[in-house]
Amino acid sequence: MSSEEKQLRGSTHPKSGGDHANPSTPRPDREGATMHALTRTARLAGLFYLGNAITGVLGFLIVRPQIFAADDPNATLANLVAHESLARAGVALELGMVVTQTLAAVWFYRLFRTVDRSAASGIAAFGLVNTIVGLVSAALLATAVEVSVDPVGDAAANVQVLYLVSDSLWGVGALFFGLWLIPMGWCVLRSGWMPRVLGWILVGGGVGYVLSAFIRYLAPDAQIVAEALAYPASVGEFWMIGYLLIRGVRRQALDEAPPTVHPPTPVAS
Repeated sequence: MSSEEKQLRGSTHPKSGGDHANPSTPRPDREGATMHALTRTARLAGLFYLGNAITGVLGFLIVRPQIFAADDPNATLANLVAHESLARAGVALELGMVVTQTLAAVWFYRLFRTVDRSAASGIAAFGLVNTIVGLVSAALLATAVEVSVDPVGDAAANVQVLYLVSDSLWGVGALFFGLWLIPMGWCVLRSGWMPRVLGWILVGGGVGYVLSAFIRYLAPDAQIVAEALAYPASVGEFWMIGYLLIRGVRRQALDEAPPTVHPPTPVAS
């Protein structure tokens, strides 16, 4: 072998001894791949969470008030007959909430499972309970539409009861909206991947949501208090959505993670 070949071979192979890379030190390319995978998971979770928020706002604040008259069964029936397409869109929006809530629950588990597996499982479990609430509510609203088209018995009374049960389902479901925010906030605090203030707001908002579910039925005259208790949760949720979509996770998250947090291993797509 010529001297040039020896020099070339020596320049293309790492030297042993003191210059050899420490195997316990993450390689820059691996760090970059891990951060990319983590950010992608975070943004997908944010995207599904945003979809859940959009379908919820459209369904509850836009469609439902145009159909459901809480104190007038005849008006509810008349609205269903006059706005059948809108009522069916309301059912579709509830189904959209079910789909996006399910996907958000799964992706939040994927995001936080290396931080605290128990808390991440809690996020997924409580989120999936919310999807069951939404699925049952969608079935009730779909039945109300069918009854308005093909009346059974006292159609006005029947559709009113169906809407009232749907409304109550979401009322008691607030319990699990709160329960899913508490472990989410805990994971934010444990990981350091998002601002700590956000984590505390999520925990506090979750507690407020849980309390509001009880106040709604134990103190019917204190609905303003129940609604006020849910405001921090709304702030935390929209902040979380925005942070996940825009930032994903903090760039220095992996370096500052506590010893119990293990960076996720990137999976080839």
